[in-house]
Amino acid sequence: MKLLVTGGAGFIGSAVVRHIIKNTQNSVVNVDKLTYAGNLQSLDDIAGSSRYSFVKLDICDRAGLEALFAEHQPDAVMHLAAESHVDRSITGPAEFITTNIVGTYTLLEAARHYWNELDDTRKSAFRFHHISTDEVYGDLYGSDDFFTETTPYAPSSPYSASKASSDHLVRAWQRTYGLPTLVTNCSNNYGPYHFPEKLIPLVILNALEGKPLPIYGKGDQIRDWLYVEDHARALYKVVTEGEPGETYNIGGHNEKQNIEVVHAICELLEELVPENPNSMAAYRHSREGGNLQGSPEGFKGLITFVTDRPGHDQRYAIDAAKIARELGWQPQETFETGIRKTVEWYLANPEWVNNIKSGAYQSWISQQYGVA
Repeated sequence: MKLLVTGGAGFIGSAVVRHIIKNTQNSVVNVDKLTYAGNLQSLDDIAGSSRYSFVKLDICDRAGLEALFAEHQPDAVMHLAAESHVDRSITGPAEFITTNIVGTYTLLEAARHYWNELDDTRKSAFRFHHISTDEVYGDLYGSDDFFTETTPYAPSSPYSASKASSDHLVRAWQRTYGLPTLVTNCSNNYGPYHFPEKLIPLVILNALEGKPLPIYGKGDQIRDWLYVEDHARALYKVVTEGEPGETYNIGGHNEKQNIEVVHAICELLEELVPENPNSMAAYRHSREGGNLQGSPEGFKGLITFVTDRPGHDQRYAIDAAKIARELGWQPQETFETGIRKTVEWYLANPEWVNNIKSGAYQSWISQQYGVA
């Protein structure tokens, strides 16, 4: 197969591309606009493969997309290109409307035009896989409730509303035009190569630098955490084995309060980098030397509670029974194994981190959280 992956230089998209090139014999055409969150360095491992090619292109460019389909003749589309950060959608929703709604519409039309011209065999085998989020469902308040594939949509933020809209477009193109589509809705991803505006990489990197660890509200919001490489395996399962017209929820079976996640990261850093000046070991050493520095709580002493964001959902939780039952997928990582791998990766890859943390990113963090 040849798979056209949009947003393949992003966090989840790059994991999908790496998985396909490393674990299958398929080819990948990576289409990415390379916005602030796109980073080709995340694909260094596979960039030299003869089965991989990259095209810089905006998914809102209809002519560019039609030329792309005509040249590369893909067997399937995996659509991950999206603006994806809730906080940015609150301060600047226009880009989310453009990319997530108009861009998805444009891609659907280009794909439909291409699909209509295929011969019957290739036409029946073609798939358009749209990758979405559990945030389209809104939030849950009971401890026993879970999002299923039939949970009504109730998005809370401009980001989740734009993703909900794109989900509806994809399903409408399947119902109206017969385009063989698949939709997946996933829980919060984490892992290597994650852009450091999101909670887990932000906490890891700020802690190492002795900066505040900003936590919204009381930090009691609950999320289901999914290791990104588990997600990549699930997405490949869906595009190759899923039933057209179906939706599959993908979750990690790891519900944690945000404050629990931050505590887990701090405890791992105490173990892995005790020599860091912000660790408990460094504090004890400074106390013994009569030059008191840091906090007796070590990295946890950097936790700073900030004003909660508007419309903040309280709890997300995925029921992933359908994909387990029908496609045989289960996450391989627990939260404990996945978060350890994640922290170790960031410690081992300072060059990637330094390259992605531009001045513009630093300014945005300061503006968003009110911390340096």
